Amino acid sequence: MAVTHDDVRHVAALARLEISDEDLEPMRRELSAILEYVGKLDELNTDDVPPTSHVLALNNVFRSDTVEESLPRDKALQNAPSEAMGHFRVPKVIE
Repeated sequence: MAVTHDDVRHVAALARLEISDEDLEPMRRELSAILEYVGKLDELNTDDVPPTSHVLALNNVFRSDTVEESLPRDKALQNAPSEAMGHFRVPKVIE
């Protein structure tokens, strides 16, 4: 796929990047090389490859959901920058 300077400018705008005119050509070459490399994947025969969401078989790695004792209020508020009446005090955000 031939990448033009306009393509590079468009991608830079989408990424909200400023790109100078002297950087256009090196970026065009790099982007072309990347797309050419990715294009090689089209040459692979993947007819017999089942779709997967992960290359390794993973089991549930979460801990069991058990009821545990809550953190005491004093300990929770211990490092709070500000507290009032046993609650975290935060700056007002709505007038």
